[in-house]
Amino acid sequence: MKPMKTKIKILSSMMLLIFILASGTTFSQDKKTETIKIKTSAVCDMCKDRIEQGMAFEKGVKNVVLDVKTKIVTITYVPSKTTPDDLRKAISKLGYDADNVAADKAAYSKLPACCKKDAATKK
Repeated sequence: MKPMKTKIKILSSMMLLIFILASGTTFSQDKKTETIKIKTSAVCDMCKDRIEQGMAFEKGVKNVVLDVKTKIVTITYVPSKTTPDDLRKAISKLGYDADNVAADKAAYSKLPACCKKDAATKK
């Protein structure tokens, strides 16, 4: 009867090992991220808040940081859930240029005066 118990233990151990390996693979795929830098038309801290908060709700976005001085937004995202083009479009829908994607006109018109592209030249 001992050989049967040994076989069951071995089989149980193998099943547990397979489960652990399969789970680890699934989790590691979810955590794979990429980072992109996008040039925006942001001009002030209010723009920074709008972009960072607005992009935080986009599907696949893990982290967003806008450097107002350089106008570069750095986005960490999950490539299986979104694309760089989708991220640029999302920034555009917030009212800002994103690389070669122009700001959505309706969204731009709703921005406060300090967030308009020519606001920096009026100061």
